Amino acid sequence: MLMRFFSTFFILFCFMGLLPIQPANAKMYRWVDENGKTHLSDQVPPDHAQYRRESLSKKGRVIEVTEKAKTVEELEMEARLEKLKKAQEKIIARQKSHDKALLSTYRSVADMQSALKNKMLALDSEFKVLQANLNQHQSQLERLLKRAAIHERNGEKTPQLLLDEVKAAKAQILTIQEDIDKQINKKKTEKAEFESDIERYQYLTRSGPEEAQKLSDQSTEKLAADALGLYQCQNEADCAEAWQMSRQFVREYSTTKTEIDNENLIMTREPEKDDDLSLSISRIVSAKSQQIFLDIRCRQSTLGAELCGSQKVANIRSAFRPFIASRLKEDPKLNPRQLTAEQ
Repeated sequence: MLMRFFSTFFILFCFMGLLPIQPANAKMYRWVDENGKTHLSDQVPPDHAQYRRESLSKKGRVIEVTEKAKTVEELEMEARLEKLKKAQEKIIARQKSHDKALLSTYRSVADMQSALKNKMLALDSEFKVLQANLNQHQSQLERLLKRAAIHERNGEKTPQLLLDEVKAAKAQILTIQEDIDKQINKKKTEKAEFESDIERYQYLTRSGPEEAQKLSDQSTEKLAADALGLYQCQNEADCAEAWQMSRQFVREYSTTKTEIDNENLIMTREPEKDDDLSLSISRIVSAKSQQIFLDIRCRQSTLGAELCGSQKVANIRSAFRPFIASRLKEDPKLNPRQLTAEQ
């Protein structure tokens, strides 16, 4: 009987020796795979390392969370978002500086209109000088051509010096004409910028000088948002609805099919043709706010780069925030496709 007991104890002892001994501080991990199956183990297989997982204590409490590994597309989007934030900061800083300069330089709209008038007069004076210079060189060219014509009528060879003078006069006229064209464009641009500044000044001072800076701060972020393609969520529910509107915007404007569509990223396939537009929508979540960002990509070619730098793309980007806002308010008045066509 005693021998049977020792034999059984020996067998059990050997069997127990074959079992792995877990350290007292061993962690357990819990994760869910792509099929929705929950796993619980003290080790994570290499082919499951990309999933989001939770480290559990002995009592089953979550003590650490390892987020899901990011895809190449998500990493690329993060890099673009980082550039976006820097671009947004620059636009906001530049606009605030510009607003401050407007408010400190001018005392009224009448001051601005007077300054615009003086600026246009100065540009007109420069234009007259260029035009007079052009007329002078055209007269000189006519005299040179008449001298050359005399040699031809007399059956003589036109002197090389005279031919060189004609060539130089023509080149000078061409240069002056280019300067005149630049002057005309400069006048149009400066007039448009001045008129825009007057409109901005009227907006900032509509409630009095004391409210001007406050209005500048409030509106600057909206101006930057439209330039970059950003929608600022009001709350979680608003962001969820805006996300659905963003999906509609992508379908309407992207020329490539959707490749990724999840709760934080909607991305269409890379452009294949020079006239392709690939759109991406991403959700930017911070401790204070949530934003939805539109990114537009073109083919990596000369024509693709021109397309991404065109007014067409700028109009699509600036239509993004109004598109969402108008549809959330169920306001059918604003049609971004029509806006793009008109501009």
